[in-house]
Amino acid sequence: MARWYIEHLEMRVVRTSGPPTQAHFLVDAAGHSMIEIYCNAKAPVPEYPKLDPLVLHLAFAVDDVRATCARLLQAGATAEGEVTTIPSGDDLAMLRDPWGFAIQLVKRAIPMPGPK
Repeated sequence: MARWYIEHLEMRVVRTSGPPTQAHFLVDAAGHSMIEIYCNAKAPVPEYPKLDPLVLHLAFAVDDVRATCARLLQAGATAEGEVTTIPSGDDLAMLRDPWGFAIQLVKRAIPMPGPK
C-alpha cells in the first residue's frame, strides 16, 4: 500500500519499521503532511469500501485533477463519481485507492494557506 502512494501520489518514506507492524511513515511532496500506514493485529482493518467517502477520506492538492484522476485510475484506483467544479471554482474528484480507502483530489481556485 505504501508503495502505491509513493509511486502514484509523490509521497516518500521518512521512516519504516519491521515486524510486527510493518509501519511506513510517508510525507507529501511538500514535506508538510504525513500519513502512517501500518498493521496492528489488535485492531481489525475497517471495511473502508463500505464507508461513505464523505465520512473519511484523504485529500491531495494536485495541479490537474482530471489528469491525476486518469493516471490513478490507470494505477488501480476506482472512481467515486465524476470530476466536478463546485461553486467556489475548486475542481474535485473522489476516488478509492486499490484497497478501497477514499482519496480526494482537489485543485483550489484560491489556494488555501500553507504551513507557517
